Amino acid sequence: MRRLREIIAPSWPRLSIGRRAPAVLALVVLLGGTGTGLAVWALRSIEQDRAAQALDEHTRGVTGAVEGYLRQYTLALQDLAAAAAAQQDLRAEDFATITAPLDGTRLPGASGVAFVVPAGAAQVAPLQEQWRARTGPGLTLQPTAGRSEHLFVVLSRTLDGTRPHLGRDLTGSAQAAGAIALARQSREITVSSSYVLLKDRDLPVRLQQQAFVFAAGVWAPAGSADAGRLRGFLILAMRAGDFLTDTIGDVAGRAAAVTLTDTSVSPPAPVASWDSGRPHRPAARTVDVDVPARTWRLMVTATDRLLDSTQTRLDDAAIAVGTVVTALLTALVGLVLASRARILRKVDEATAALQEDIIRRERVEAELRQRTGELRGFAGVVAHDLRSPLSTITAYADVLADETADVLDADQRGLLGRIRTGAARMRVLIDDLLSYATADSSTVHRSPVDLGALVADIVTERLAPIAGDRPYIEIGPLPTVHGDPGMLRQLLDNLIGNAIKYTRYGRAAHIEISSRQLGDGSWRIDVADHGIGIPDSQHESVFAAFTRASGSEGYPGTGLGLAICHRIVTRHGGTIAVTPNTGGGSRFHFTLPALPPTGTAPAADTARSPADIC
Repeated sequence: MRRLREIIAPSWPRLSIGRRAPAVLALVVLLGGTGTGLAVWALRSIEQDRAAQALDEHTRGVTGAVEGYLRQYTLALQDLAAAAAAQQDLRAEDFATITAPLDGTRLPGASGVAFVVPAGAAQVAPLQEQWRARTGPGLTLQPTAGRSEHLFVVLSRTLDGTRPHLGRDLTGSAQAAGAIALARQSREITVSSSYVLLKDRDLPVRLQQQAFVFAAGVWAPAGSADAGRLRGFLILAMRAGDFLTDTIGDVAGRAAAVTLTDTSVSPPAPVASWDSGRPHRPAARTVDVDVPARTWRLMVTATDRLLDSTQTRLDDAAIAVGTVVTALLTALVGLVLASRARILRKVDEATAALQEDIIRRERVEAELRQRTGELRGFAGVVAHDLRSPLSTITAYADVLADETADVLDADQRGLLGRIRTGAARMRVLIDDLLSYATADSSTVHRSPVDLGALVADIVTERLAPIAGDRPYIEIGPLPTVHGDPGMLRQLLDNLIGNAIKYTRYGRAAHIEISSRQLGDGSWRIDVADHGIGIPDSQHESVFAAFTRASGSEGYPGTGLGLAICHRIVTRHGGTIAVTPNTGGGSRFHFTLPALPPTGTAPAADTARSPADIC
């Protein structure tokens, strides 16, 4: 605006109204259009940067969700294979017991799990009689014609409500047979290439989905009569479309479309997709995900809902503002022909309006930055500004209780006791809220942690103030793991404290703490009690914030302890769950990583004395 005034004002005495007016108006329109174009370009660049960041964030969320559930599939199949291998004579009832936990495990897209045994052409009849004795007379093996080797499904459990197909020969599916052969050769869990499950091929084509099969060999364990012999295979079928929808539907939402491609086949072809139905934007990200024996590719494509309404289409506003300003300037320049003073005043007004708009936008951005800072400082407010006055209240209440014990009557002492009790409950709530917030955002400082020494210290602190019947706590051998000492202390203190607290009134707590190493090298830690227990229907929801299990209403608590435990375990790359304990009560178990192989810290302490009894 100022430059325009500098151009126009000095030339005013020499302007010829008849000849120069069209040129001046054209110049104004040109400058306004150029400025608007530059503003639109800048705003679109900013929007593109925000969209790229948002797409990267969605891509990380989608990839993390897919990888996390793939780990659940692998761990579930590892556990099933280990349990099946432990059975010398696997029967139908054994298989039902082993696979029962899958009903409570969230495996998105899981279709079913089956036990498969190999057989040559001459072994079909004897094998059928052998497995009829284990499963019942209804089993009929159905060998595929023209095959010299067969893979028969002799035990099966469906997870999608369909009817199991016992006796089916999987050599009729090249993909499933290939995954089983590779699992036999490598002795590792493998995943097949994509195909339509045999039981889905009778469905209409529009309902058929591409699927994958996870396969694991079941080998006789060391020490058994047939140690090292292949007993069969466990396969876990998963429909790719259901898996993708259940896994990333909430993560991608309406902001992104996701396509899953199996790159291990030639040519690579999409096998499943998630699409909210929104129009797509040009931006897309591609990420390769390693699965056992093959690679999947995820393509995450942005939609028009990638950015929320407060972040998009600023360029439209710039065009509107630029158009209005250009029209205004054109009118003002026209008025210059009649009054130089008036046109300069109008230009100044238009410039001031633009500056005010910029200042207003800067003020809004500053307020947004201030709100972000306030949210980040919330943890500090809880830790200091709320704790300090609460400590003052508690201190003065304690002083009153000590110095006026002989002065106050029973009712007044009762009221003072309520103040102290309420302050104590508020302190617990504030501490739990702070722990819950920091458990998700604080940095994990990993180092070797001796869980045996840590648990012994926690138990000593917990038992010190207890008079009368003391809890019976049995501590088995515990390892040294790789994690954050402070977080792991809070995790174990919460679980042990809950085990002591949630005990039926009039009974002393009975707690067992044990560990075992899993096949992937990580450690599983169990904290089992014989308390009031948790209903089966709440085994998953009990880890949500502010959720308390049925039956715990008469016990103090905030509903945040288990949510904090869940966040801590998740930050360490593990899982946590609860199951009923034998003899009553609950068994909480979680996994933690072992020490790195190249680390200088000592190995896991598995040579501890048989058991410490407290």
